[in-house]
Amino acid sequence: MSYLFTSESVSEGHPDKVCDQIADAIVDSLIAADAQSKVACEVLATRGQVVLAGEVRSQGYVDIDATVRRVVEGIGYNQAAYGFDAHSCGILSAIHDQSPDINRGVEREAPEEQGAGDQGLMFGYATRETPNYMPLAIDLAHSLLLELAHIRKHEPSLMPYLRPDAKSQITIEYSDDHRPLRIDTIVLSTQHDEFITPEKGQSQDDADRSMRQRIEDDVRSLLIPRLVARYDASIQALFKGDYKLFVNPTGKFVIGGPSGDTGVTGRKIIVDTYGGKCSHGGGAFSGKDPSKVDRSAAYAARHIAKNMVAAGVADEMKVQLAYAIGVAQPISIFVETLGTSHVAMSDGEIARKIGEIFDLRPYAIEQRLGLRKPIYQETAAYGHFGRMPQRVTKRFEYFHRPAEEVEVELFTWERLDYVDRIKAAFAL
Repeated sequence: MSYLFTSESVSEGHPDKVCDQIADAIVDSLIAADAQSKVACEVLATRGQVVLAGEVRSQGYVDIDATVRRVVEGIGYNQAAYGFDAHSCGILSAIHDQSPDINRGVEREAPEEQGAGDQGLMFGYATRETPNYMPLAIDLAHSLLLELAHIRKHEPSLMPYLRPDAKSQITIEYSDDHRPLRIDTIVLSTQHDEFITPEKGQSQDDADRSMRQRIEDDVRSLLIPRLVARYDASIQALFKGDYKLFVNPTGKFVIGGPSGDTGVTGRKIIVDTYGGKCSHGGGAFSGKDPSKVDRSAAYAARHIAKNMVAAGVADEMKVQLAYAIGVAQPISIFVETLGTSHVAMSDGEIARKIGEIFDLRPYAIEQRLGLRKPIYQETAAYGHFGRMPQRVTKRFEYFHRPAEEVEVELFTWERLDYVDRIKAAFAL
């Protein structure tokens, strides 16, 4: 008997993602100025207002007002008609010093003995289901919104009514042996202008139906073919034409973003990770510097799982790491290969071997993955995993000193740089 599995994504204009991107822009600015900055930044966004709170320990300085407005402008909230506008939104900052009680558990005389910034458990996951070792449903959900954002920003004549807020959802039918058979359902809700108004003798409901039908037609004829074209023939074959399509199911989506729904950092942790295909430890990523293992150990766990699967240890792998605040070594490493292992070892033995191959102390993770760099704003929309490692130059503006350009590598935890040593360790 086949079964269905669903994952969702949200766009950069979703209110929670607006907050994540602001928080990570703050992290980037502080790390660019002082690589050892300790940051825990939370953001709330609502109609006409952004509120920031959190704790910082840094020799750097960030222009909160300019950073918030730059991020909001880049997302596309640049008109008063949206109810949330980069040029006019109020900004309130309540960021204060980090507690010395936390800092004493993190910093050590020997940097390599740096303690974990908090207790907690983090999961990493990889599967051969897609070329980037991500679950197919979340990968499709992200790709659908990335294509929608590209049209909105770079080819607006194709869908000229688009506004920044959007959500997607993909349901896949699987066989009993967990092979994807077909796309069952696509859901897309996208914010839009009120581009059709009632004509004489026409009701508002009639105008709303006409708008929704135009958007659905464009999604079906323009957007979905572009989504399908992003994938190879094996995945294209899953779009057999009999899928269900729901576009703006409420009928209208003009009021959106922080004006329609208050956003908060850290509320899209399943969108940020594996779309529900893997367990989650509960900790959010955005707004945190890498001494917080909620972030750095989750990246390390993905790096391990992806390299292990790519090396052929298993076709699917889940890795859990757990830490105690102020303690350098993880208190546990757990592995589950879900019946797909290709080595003559138990999952417990594989976990012990991982502890020998990878140094999982927080300082070692930071050094191995280059996490003390301003690389985080790009992670805060469309998922932290399955992204392409790339080198970019980022510019940081300061009113108290000259602007600075920094070359960084993004998504380093997606590198397949441990495959050879894993093969050697497992005699593959």
